[in-house]
Amino acid sequence: MHEALAWAEEGSGRLYDLFLTDAVADRDPALEDRARALDVRVARVTDKAAAGLSDTVTPQGVAAVCSTVTVGLEQALGDAPRLVTVLVGVADPGNAGTVIRTSDAAGADAVVLAGDAVDPHNGKCVRSTMGSLFHVALAVDRDVDAVVAALRDRGLTLLAAAGDGETVLDAGADALLARPTAWLFGSEARGLDERTAAAADHRVRVPIHGRAESLNLATAAAVCLYASARAQR
Repeated sequence: MHEALAWAEEGSGRLYDLFLTDAVADRDPALEDRARALDVRVARVTDKAAAGLSDTVTPQGVAAVCSTVTVGLEQALGDAPRLVTVLVGVADPGNAGTVIRTSDAAGADAVVLAGDAVDPHNGKCVRSTMGSLFHVALAVDRDVDAVVAALRDRGLTLLAAAGDGETVLDAGADALLARPTAWLFGSEARGLDERTAAAADHRVRVPIHGRAESLNLATAAAVCLYASARAQR
């Protein structure tokens, strides 16, 4: 909740209501103080009411109503991004949220959910970001071609994560990774569709040295994004 309050304090969005139990308020009195300083309506609620406001098995006793976190594609990308994560058709909210969190940790400038992707405001997705959806510019655009065009307009090299990619993600790829880059990731079940993969400048695979068949989406994205972050720094 402190991440959401900081987001509102920075003027990036608005909090309208804060609901919390007595136990949460006693444990963290700064929540109410910061919320009231922002003219947020604050209400103490019972444990039962807090559970009704949550869709988790073990609610934390605090919930808030805020404005949506997404912005338009052009605003999210800005003028000269160096590292952008694009999730194409990724429908699993846990995977999407984890990749948003990893993108934030790796210093990405933006995350774009393209095509038939999950709504980043999905409860499980929000929880999986662990507050990172308030840190990184986040856009949703169903037109994958428009997303690709916007990335190219900013001079980004498009790298498609693919298990059979011709480029191996190792030390030999550092010169490529050092460029301003947009990583394209597909769904865990199907990967990137052929059209989107073909639009990329390079298809890159994470080498597997053991007997595992593949990596899951969130793990593969972490490896790719941190490889770029290292090369760019």
